[in-house]
Amino acid sequence: MTSGAGEGTAAGSYDAIVIGAGHNGLCLAAYLRRAGLTTLVVERRHEEGGGVNTEEPVLPGFRHNMHAQYMEFFDVMPMVADFGLEDIGLRTVMPEAQAGIAFADGRPPIVIHRPELIERTKASIARYSKADAELYVALKERAAGMEQIVAASLYTPPAPTALQAQEVMIEAAFGDLGIPGYFASKSARAIIDELFETPELRALLYRATVEWGAPLEESGIGGMFLTFVMWTLGNWKLCLGGTHTLAKAMTQACYREGVDLLESSSVERILVEGGRAAGVRIRGGKEIRAERLVASNADLRQTLLELAGPENLSELWVRRAKAYRYGPSHVLGTPVFCLHEPPAYRSARFDPDIDRCFYTVVGFESDSEVLRYIRDAYGGRLPEPGAGTWVNSLWDPSQAPAGSHAATGWYFFPPASALSPQEWSEVRATYNERFLARWRASAPNMTSGNVMAHRLYTPDQMERKNLMREGDFSNGEFALDQLGANRPFPEASSYRTEIEGLYLCGPSAYPGGGVHAACGYNAFKAIAEDLGLASPLVPERGY
Repeated sequence: MTSGAGEGTAAGSYDAIVIGAGHNGLCLAAYLRRAGLTTLVVERRHEEGGGVNTEEPVLPGFRHNMHAQYMEFFDVMPMVADFGLEDIGLRTVMPEAQAGIAFADGRPPIVIHRPELIERTKASIARYSKADAELYVALKERAAGMEQIVAASLYTPPAPTALQAQEVMIEAAFGDLGIPGYFASKSARAIIDELFETPELRALLYRATVEWGAPLEESGIGGMFLTFVMWTLGNWKLCLGGTHTLAKAMTQACYREGVDLLESSSVERILVEGGRAAGVRIRGGKEIRAERLVASNADLRQTLLELAGPENLSELWVRRAKAYRYGPSHVLGTPVFCLHEPPAYRSARFDPDIDRCFYTVVGFESDSEVLRYIRDAYGGRLPEPGAGTWVNSLWDPSQAPAGSHAATGWYFFPPASALSPQEWSEVRATYNERFLARWRASAPNMTSGNVMAHRLYTPDQMERKNLMREGDFSNGEFALDQLGANRPFPEASSYRTEIEGLYLCGPSAYPGGGVHAACGYNAFKAIAEDLGLASPLVPERGY
């Protein structure tokens, strides 16, 4: 056990115990301790961070972010400012060229730049359509103006919101651009197809939409596309040293506040006595008491059915937990590549910025190919290879040996249970090579001589390592009945459970997956209300 200020209790009792040291758990723990509660975080792995982790899985010196990649919420994430994370190790860079798509035939790429470089984005899209370029810029600027609204909605526990209210907001924000309120009830794909005529731009926006986690063809996601997706697209930062530096900074903040962390210790049971959470039992049988609360960063089913136990729940809650769905919209595979030199794209003859894009989509020649890829993955079928890729060593030389480069990507895959262990083994053995053939078509230097080594991390491995069920990084499908005030289900949407003193603080709760720490922050708000603690609300930021 480690402690930042020696506040642990020798008797094995704390005011609060947080299960899991993912970034949401660390966030909640820091606020709990600052509010005056002695707090313990119990983590089953040897290090904190969960999906915010950086490793050297192939060759020494080549560092790869094994799950989380770009960071779009740092400018609005309360914990960054409230705990001074930038003063204790969090360092970032924001590449100028943020997102792009390159093509095998070498036709012009489309490159999305940082917001202050919006004219470059406009020029890139205008190679295909001036009308699309002007509309994209108008939408992006309008979405950027909604930053405070978007941030406040993230960092406030959800309230039941009628679709009609969303329509009013969309009408007010975008109505003069010819986008009426009823667009909120549309799918993201329907909006993209209606607004933009360029297949190349559609392809990039399709991929960016699902990258954020929004199902492309589900009705009722239109508001999410116009606000969250358009706001986050092009707002991405890179953690220098790898995303694990965020986990280290958050851990350091916990130490500084006096949080105790117990690593390499799996929680086997949440102790429930007299209808309230009374502590945890960890592997080996040791029990640690919680005088006021237990909060779980684990997924919904594990928390309620495995740790708390159905015998401590009503029939309704058992049924709700069993019915909760995982995947297919957030199921990823992570390929890693050790390179002599970064990709050099055919499309760079029109725009060299494509060779220095933070995030580059490759392997898709049309919007229909992206659509088929997503439909296959969501439908439980292994799609033809294509990926979003990052070469972070372009901006952070510490992530690869001198003169070399580390590349990472995201494949969208079927849920872990869709394939057998033998089939996933075959995917790990062959899929990267199939993708490299398509990458080479767009970037001819991606030859076997350039790729020193590579490896693929599949959803079944993600499920075992990070306890992301089905490989779903949101630990719960994004569908209308599992979003907003319905997440994970209406009776549990306030981060509270029907077991007194037991709270949810992981991505099964609102707003879901993503490195925003909103699940942990909002859980603290609920706890503060229940226990009469000071609210973390900062009036000038509004949340």
